[in-house]
Amino acid sequence: MPESGPQPVERNLPTEEARDLMSLVREVAQREIAPTVNEDELAGRFPREVFTLLSRSGLLGLPYSEEYGGGDQPYKVYLQAVEELAAAGLTVGVGTSVHTLACHAVATFGTKEQRTSHLPEMLGGGLLGGYCLSEPASGSDAAALRTRAVRDGDDWVIDGTKAWITHGGVADFYTVLARTGGEGAKGITAFLVPGDAPGLTAAAPEKKMGMTGSPTAQLHFDGVRVPDSRRIGEEGQGFRIALDALDSGRLGIAACAVGISQAALDEATGYLRQRQQFGRPIADFQGLRFMLADMATQIEAGRALYLAAARLRDQGRPFSRQAAMAKLFCSDAAMRVTTDAVQLLGGYGYTVDFPVERFMRDAKVLQIVEGTNQVQRVVIARDLLGPESR
Repeated sequence: MPESGPQPVERNLPTEEARDLMSLVREVAQREIAPTVNEDELAGRFPREVFTLLSRSGLLGLPYSEEYGGGDQPYKVYLQAVEELAAAGLTVGVGTSVHTLACHAVATFGTKEQRTSHLPEMLGGGLLGGYCLSEPASGSDAAALRTRAVRDGDDWVIDGTKAWITHGGVADFYTVLARTGGEGAKGITAFLVPGDAPGLTAAAPEKKMGMTGSPTAQLHFDGVRVPDSRRIGEEGQGFRIALDALDSGRLGIAACAVGISQAALDEATGYLRQRQQFGRPIADFQGLRFMLADMATQIEAGRALYLAAARLRDQGRPFSRQAAMAKLFCSDAAMRVTTDAVQLLGGYGYTVDFPVERFMRDAKVLQIVEGTNQVQRVVIARDLLGPESR
């Protein structure tokens, strides 16, 4: 039986620049993330210095314009970088995806002046972003949000509470969706709010079953004043901006799911080669080999699905349904793959001495964030049946 370890993932990288970029991502992941991820997660410690390094290295702005400090990379390259980061540590992979989501509104809907003023620091200046859509009483029903922004001369005054905010309390800026008009989706507007704005406070981080190194917290807006120059897009355009960002964000979560699945497969493969039972490696037992085969197949299928959706996005074609499919399939597969990895390691897999128990706990949240997988099914079915369906 060959002794070689898991084969490296074959990447779909179109240029020499992209291949060099992926080598840098892999080096950072293995040198700066992987060695301390277990300790960071056990201690609930947020690795802010890693995000600072990613920013200074140009890895937090990969899909955005080089004119504003981005990497000008196609989405299919950016997503493969996210997958590599997530394989080393899901806190960093998801954090990178969330930061990219937080930059989307300014990069896509901002004025020329807004992009020039804000994007260089957001993409490569060491800043970290958060995205504020969900609220305590409006999660899947995002259009029912209650946080309100009221015009006061040249400013807007924001009051309300946002919930489940990744990087809540540690981000340098937040893209905030607030109600400026009547009920429903048409009364929502987007704002860029500094993380240190007076009146903005964070609650204690939520105590979560996984991704314990990533702070998730409520944010309270108590008379937070922002100038109209920080309003993104037109009044009432915020919900469209939010949905546009979420389509891309779902692909980031899909890539994270494939990354953590690949890490679980690699760990299980190495363990099966080394573990001896009944006088031979347990990798020789057919039932366990079949589990590995199923895990690998789900990973390859998920990777192909998110890359297919990314190609549509890169071509400027509609990709909402494909993004929902990728997020749904990849995160469900991650839950199955990580659970099987724990099973393959037996009792050891259930201990913190091996990372697969962390993979399993971390994977669960991917079925929930950026729209639950039930919401993804709604999105897919609605696209198939047409806008007249309910």
